[in-house]
Amino acid sequence: MQTTKKNWYGIVIGILGIVLFSSKAVMVKLAYNYEVDAISILLLRMLFAFPFYVIIAYVYRHQNKEVKIKSSDYAWVVFFGFIGYYMASYFDFVGLTYIKASLERIILFLYPTLVILLNRFFLKQPITKIQIAAIGLTYIGIVIAFSDEVAISGSEAYLGGFFILLSAITYASYLVGSGWLIPKFGVMKFTAYAMIVSCVCVFIHYSIINDTNLFDFSWEVYVLGFLIAVFATVIPSFLVSASIKMISSSNFAIVAGIGPISTIILAAIFLNETLTLLQLFGALVVIVGILLVSKKKRKLTNED
Repeated sequence: MQTTKKNWYGIVIGILGIVLFSSKAVMVKLAYNYEVDAISILLLRMLFAFPFYVIIAYVYRHQNKEVKIKSSDYAWVVFFGFIGYYMASYFDFVGLTYIKASLERIILFLYPTLVILLNRFFLKQPITKIQIAAIGLTYIGIVIAFSDEVAISGSEAYLGGFFILLSAITYASYLVGSGWLIPKFGVMKFTAYAMIVSCVCVFIHYSIINDTNLFDFSWEVYVLGFLIAVFATVIPSFLVSASIKMISSSNFAIVAGIGPISTIILAAIFLNETLTLLQLFGALVVIVGILLVSKKKRKLTNED
């Protein structure tokens, strides 16, 4: 199958979405410099994003109206909104309190391999020997990069890495689910619905466990919260959904390869973070593994 103009649009849109998503970790780390906790900055993110999704949900309420949607489909939207942008975001924000942004993106980059594993477990899609080897390679890269961080930062890095891994698992689950729900609802309506669900979950979470006064933060925290909401949440969430629709969730893994690289660059510029040579090697191993998985997956798709 030749690469069509539509595929190229999907690739460009996906790259832009991934780069914007990558900026989130950097902005969250900047916000932590102003004595704000994970759930508070997550709440600000969702508060600023919520009106956008409500408006978009209303505007696109008739999208794909000709497709018959069952009540169970709406239940799945609630489920994937809960795990995909609420749980995944919360785990990610908590993990970032313990490890640096560049390492967070390397660990989070495991999600394409997790998509393949989930597709195998739930959708019975076969995994080839090359894919198994490539998946193993990505996890070796994570161990290399992460073990060196533990030696530098101490045992707290284990806790941070664990939360980021949970974020990768929940986000991978969202991608698998969105692959078959997006055609039913349409890109805009599905994304808006899923994000509204996650916003409500964050609001409930904050109201139950947090007694921090929402108006006691410095102005920099609110600015960063707004930037995270618009440029690292609203815009990329639609770009990623559109890209998945155009090039499929499996081929999207190729585009996602830009993620760790862009985060490392942004973290170096804005946070003065540096990776050791061993961590850079581990990141390279992870990226090579993901590209091998994606290339093989795309080859199988083309042959079909």
